[in-house]
Amino acid sequence: MTHNPTSLKDRIASRTIEVAPGVYDALGASLAEQAGFASVYLSGASLAYTMLGRPDIGLLSLSEINDALSHIRERTDLSIIVDCDTGFGNAINAMRSVRLLERAGANAIQLEDQTYPKRCGHLRGKTLIPTGEMTGKLKAALDSRQSDRTLIIGRTDAIAVEGTQAALDRAEAYVEAGVDILFVEGIRTDEDIRDIMTRFKDRVPVMANMVEGGDTPLRDAGALQELGFSLVIFPGALVRALTHMATEFFATLHRDGTTAAFQDRMLKFNELNAYLGTQQMLELGQKYENPEEE
Repeated sequence: MTHNPTSLKDRIASRTIEVAPGVYDALGASLAEQAGFASVYLSGASLAYTMLGRPDIGLLSLSEINDALSHIRERTDLSIIVDCDTGFGNAINAMRSVRLLERAGANAIQLEDQTYPKRCGHLRGKTLIPTGEMTGKLKAALDSRQSDRTLIIGRTDAIAVEGTQAALDRAEAYVEAGVDILFVEGIRTDEDIRDIMTRFKDRVPVMANMVEGGDTPLRDAGALQELGFSLVIFPGALVRALTHMATEFFATLHRDGTTAAFQDRMLKFNELNAYLGTQQMLELGQKYENPEEE
């Protein structure tokens, strides 16, 4: 398995858009790597959906995100963009979050301006912290990272709460605070895109979020690149695909009492073990079982 060896920071600065599928565990990240992706997005929403079986309404803790990141980093060398929600508190909490996630292997860390607990960016009823408080958190995050290769993403959810102009004003403050990537969540119209990109695309990399059935119209990576976006995430797509498949799988098993009718959509036992490298790991372990006998 190979992927782009350049750093995420370098790739984001290029003219080619970075596409990061959402993942929530090491298996998903390794599958993304096998498919040829250079980056993945550790989605807080996907973690809540899968780890807790709950919606994205601020139920996750920093330690749960950090644990998932550690498992993914152990399995892959991909660039990992980490959804850190609100930083789990004030500026001091954001500093600790950045330090922990960077140490665990994050290449980019996203912070948003919602109150805590937050909600998914495409749910109603969000509330925001003051702009000044958010810029303080972003500056704290920037100051606390060990390397400037670790990117800080500043996200605003203001479009849904205060309107496009307020979102632009907040985004301006976050860019002035020094964020490496700007993320205006919940874009609804072509006019929103035009206003955002006219103001920011030549000043800072801008990120897009594609949510199937969400507020933002779906566009492919090529179209987003033409508009000037530098990064696009598909945070919950894998979970939606998995849930659709798993619903059919369980219905089939419940109906038939066997998985026979589903086997053309499954890996066999030996196929999964081949993908996981089971034999190679067993052979590696055997090398160390009785080294004095060699």
